[in-house]
Amino acid sequence: MSSPSTSLWSPLRQTAFRGLWICGGVFFVGNGMQTMAAAWLMVELTGSSFLAALVQTAVFMPMFLLALPAGVLADTTDRRRLISGALLAQTVACALLALLVLGGWGGPASVLLLVFVCGCCTAMLTPAWNSSVIDPVPRDGWPQAITAVSIAYNAARAVGPTLAGLLFALLGAGWVFAVTVATTLVMWESIRRWPPKAHPPSKLPAERLWGGTLSGLRFAWHSRMILAQLVRVTAFSAAGSALWALLPVIAQRLGTGAQGFGLLMGCLGTGAVLVGLVLGRLRARFGLKAIVGTAGGVFAAAMLVAALTQRAWFVYLWLLLAGAAWMSAMSTFNTATQASAPQWVRSRAVAMHMVAALGAFAMGSAFWGASSDLIGITPTLCVAAALMVASLLLARPMPLRMGALHEVTQATPWDELFIEAEPLPEAGPVAVEVGYRIAPGTDAAFLDAIGRMKAPRRRDGATFWRVYKDLGEPSRYVERFIVESWAGYLHQRARATLADQALETEVRAFLAPGEIVRMSHYIAER
Repeated sequence: MSSPSTSLWSPLRQTAFRGLWICGGVFFVGNGMQTMAAAWLMVELTGSSFLAALVQTAVFMPMFLLALPAGVLADTTDRRRLISGALLAQTVACALLALLVLGGWGGPASVLLLVFVCGCCTAMLTPAWNSSVIDPVPRDGWPQAITAVSIAYNAARAVGPTLAGLLFALLGAGWVFAVTVATTLVMWESIRRWPPKAHPPSKLPAERLWGGTLSGLRFAWHSRMILAQLVRVTAFSAAGSALWALLPVIAQRLGTGAQGFGLLMGCLGTGAVLVGLVLGRLRARFGLKAIVGTAGGVFAAAMLVAALTQRAWFVYLWLLLAGAAWMSAMSTFNTATQASAPQWVRSRAVAMHMVAALGAFAMGSAFWGASSDLIGITPTLCVAAALMVASLLLARPMPLRMGALHEVTQATPWDELFIEAEPLPEAGPVAVEVGYRIAPGTDAAFLDAIGRMKAPRRRDGATFWRVYKDLGEPSRYVERFIVESWAGYLHQRARATLADQALETEVRAFLAPGEIVRMSHYIAER
């Protein structure tokens, strides 16, 4: 029997997670059906591979535009209301799309517009849903819970397009869009029945949308783990989007029709589901680097096969492998990102992962679709395969790893705020000065240790950081940093992790005997 850390089934024993997982899978099926039907309808209406690829852009571009603000809202507001409101708006858009197409009034512009609106609704709810769906699961089960969600998503990519292809062939696109109305309402009911956990109570003032967005971006820029994951997923998704975007054109070239197009997407989803059943054990045995490297090579090979052969069975076989590769890499990126972010910024980390992955996917889809119209599908897929292989070279400067528990667990500040009167939350900027009088002869080691304080200070809110040496007293050093407001400084203090405190302990070990750290706070007056 597998241990909980590698068993896919352990998170599914949690009733709330299981219910959210099943209903989320139904919602994903509806989204997959909508995307397939819209793309094939575009081929029938226009015959343009660019407009067919633009459906993928309409689905995923909202992730690029809205995911980060949605992540801020998920971290700072009621997640249940956010998810429910977005689902109800998406239900209305899906119903309108179905009525227009069934009535014969749906043209390319209206289809793209309403698919884009549905994409906006999905973008608004996804960070909140992704960060809350694993709440019922203990932390050591998160990798398998995230893999289970990825399996549901990719199973939907297999089932959704296949069902849509059959329904499209029998009844037309309008009835496919009508089914998506029901699947959206199923997701809404699951949120009503198993609402997300409320955020822990806090005495700190809530972050505003713009400030929260900047906080998330600052965190990602100054966190080496998160930054590496975002860069790697961007490169992988941008190159890999070529195969997904050009599937309608590949189906046309193979002469398989709408059902064949659905089967092509179904092969990708089936491969993803099959590898998901064993991905936990593979990840534990081979590690993140090997999983992502192998996935990139396999996906590049699949694009070359789709470019260079017209044997349908051979393309189907390689798309199964491509789906397994896509799932392995994207699930690994997602798990690493969520496991490396503290609670206060986890929804924003999910959102930034979405921006990186799906924003690159959306822009890549448009680029590869235009490229296919200009130079043909074969050269386009060959170039994409070459770029996928090149992206693997990022493994050396930007290695992947998952954050340890002490790196994401927030700690209680150990220094009291000795101030006469607390400023207003919006007052600032705030300058903080931390003085150290160190033991003689330890300057180099002290500077090396305190230099590592820059990243966590900047990551958690400081806009400026520097260490100064006192010219009048060579054994005395001063650490100074600036935060935009008093509220921002209070948030910065609350965001320190156990790993940050361990680093501070290391720095304080250089103090001369009998000395203590002396902290001063200054508020800008002019």
